[in-house]
Amino acid sequence: MTHARGPLFIASVAAAGLLLSACGSETTGTATPATDTTTTATSTEKTSASKEKPAVPAGGDVTAPGTKLKVGTRAVIPVVTGDKTGTIAITVTAIEAGAKEDLAKFGDKAKNITPFYLRAKVENLSGTDLSFTSIGLRGLGEDGKGTGVIISGDTPKCDSTSAPKTFKASGETYETCVLSAAQDGLKVAAAEYNRGDDYVKSPVVWQS
Repeated sequence: MTHARGPLFIASVAAAGLLLSACGSETTGTATPATDTTTTATSTEKTSASKEKPAVPAGGDVTAPGTKLKVGTRAVIPVVTGDKTGTIAITVTAIEAGAKEDLAKFGDKAKNITPFYLRAKVENLSGTDLSFTSIGLRGLGEDGKGTGVIISGDTPKCDSTSAPKTFKASGETYETCVLSAAQDGLKVAAAEYNRGDDYVKSPVVWQS
């Protein structure tokens, strides 16, 4: 399976919305203690507003922006990324707290951080070539807002993957895990999907 690995990093966002971060090596990370829990989310994939939205295949309507779902419930999402268009189903199957030891590669910068794992199953509904695409999820705290910590990378218990090269036929599936985190004593209680024009301002949210 193809892995979509980025540089490991941990960052916090100050009240003014300034992202304070630095990329580390494969075995290090950078963190700045948070003084406020205001968080910004970014997307690593560009969407094309000029393309028509893909037709919804038989089997369900597109999930409306702003929909709140329980963990384990499927959302039907149109995908327009690069030169690829289609429709997928995303099911957040679990939101799990990890062990602090899982962040050992980040060093002392992660000593006040607890990892959380957003596990998801993705299905190709449209039968179009969506190989090597990725979904992107963001963890939310119990208040429905960002946790104040942005983290990127993998751990021994959470392997972030993109769609395999075989993700071209209707019914093809793959599983992935997105690393999230919260300051010690807090938790990640929900996951949101906020990619694409319709979902940026009104994400689909899965609540535990």
